[in-house]
Amino acid sequence: MSADVPPAGPGRASWDDGSADHRFRVVPAAYVYLRREGQVLLQLRQRTGYMDGHWAAAAAGHVEAGESVTGAAVREVAEELGVEVDPADLVPVTTLHRGQPGGPALEQRVDFFFTTTRWAGELQILEPEKSADLRWFSFVALPEPVVPHELAVLRALHDAGRHGTRVPPVMTFGF
Repeated sequence: MSADVPPAGPGRASWDDGSADHRFRVVPAAYVYLRREGQVLLQLRQRTGYMDGHWAAAAAGHVEAGESVTGAAVREVAEELGVEVDPADLVPVTTLHRGQPGGPALEQRVDFFFTTTRWAGELQILEPEKSADLRWFSFVALPEPVVPHELAVLRALHDAGRHGTRVPPVMTFGF
């Protein structure tokens, strides 16, 4: 390890050995859109400190240390909606690289979007402190406002279904 890289120790997570301190980092997140017959399940964000009052994926969250993105997707669905999704039922939609040019490091993100039409259990809001509502919406009648980067993905999903095209495997937002 070079002398300019601090060693692992107090205040540093056990998985963070300091070897990437000199590299640009992005925050990874998993999003899951539950779908049925031309509709998507969205939640209304509240008291999260980010895009409160906006509609968003019913289940989404950061990938935790040592966790795969599919593991994060399955975990978030269980934690937020109380249902189980088999990882094999997650359909990758797109990867969205987003950020704010010149913005803080925390706002440089890579988001992995999945859809599923299969789950086990009864859908419910399990984090009422963060979610004011949970509803099904038609892709042609999405609510307002929707988190802007998610709206870009939802529009791409709608357009792909309507025109028989594909959602781009990689999208960017904010650059």
